[in-house]
Amino acid sequence: MKLIEEVVVEEFLPTFRSLLAAELDDRGLTQDEIAAQLGISQSAVSKHVHGDIDRTDRIAEDDRVRTLVTELGERLATGELTDVEAVLETEACIRELEQGGVLAELHAAGVPGLDPDTPVHGGGERLRETVRVRRSVRRGVNVLRSADAIAELIPDVGANVVEATADAETIDDVAAVPGRLFAVRGRLAVPDDPAFGVSQHVAGLLLAARAAGHDARAAVCVGYSPALVETLVADGHVAVEFAAEEEIEPAVRAALADRLDADVLYQAGGFGVEPVAYVLGPDAPTVARVVRACLD
Repeated sequence: MKLIEEVVVEEFLPTFRSLLAAELDDRGLTQDEIAAQLGISQSAVSKHVHGDIDRTDRIAEDDRVRTLVTELGERLATGELTDVEAVLETEACIRELEQGGVLAELHAAGVPGLDPDTPVHGGGERLRETVRVRRSVRRGVNVLRSADAIAELIPDVGANVVEATADAETIDDVAAVPGRLFAVRGRLAVPDDPAFGVSQHVAGLLLAARAAGHDARAAVCVGYSPALVETLVADGHVAVEFAAEEEIEPAVRAALADRLDADVLYQAGGFGVEPVAYVLGPDAPTVARVVRACLD
């Protein structure tokens, strides 16, 4: 009896690490830097780079594996991708290859009578979506970082960029920046990489809008001012106000009752409530670009 996990450990991992080590070496990383990225020793990196590790040709030549190696190599070398995101993207690819790809084929070859199209693991689609959503939020944050004078729009309570999975029901289905975004010395401070379940307020507003019938998948919050809303409306956006001191879900539902075309929600403040505006949209980079355009 051969388990697919054995195929992953014995054939996929050595081949994948060897390919990725060689890719990073080609992109100019030192062997110590490659060792840190792959979590292996420098001596092991040397073996990988010089082809002293046995590779499984069917895995090494697989289009999806080659694409993953190239994309990870490029983004790890430039610092665009974190270690956590690299792990998640690799796991997503493994799940995909187990569901009818080269890993399923190698597994079936070792287990006579097993159909390579028989799924042996679930959750592949879900994992891929969470990887995509986290990456999208990270891109949205980078859009805000690139905006001149972004600190002017960050409220004292902080800002955030969030994006939900397609079937989101709770804040655990919404990715955001842990600890929120703050302005520090005129620059946007980002405390950590995007994660799920770390936003209460902005994620709550997005979920409330979706529960009211809005099709938004993402939201960004910034400090409210009449001038900001006027700029957004002048740019073609539809803005509606909601009650600041009411519970978020009924307040948003009432505001959107006859205006599901609205993509800007704002509250002008109240007792102990800082005025905030929210931009809704299909993904995190899109809503971030709307905010950045207000500063151009």
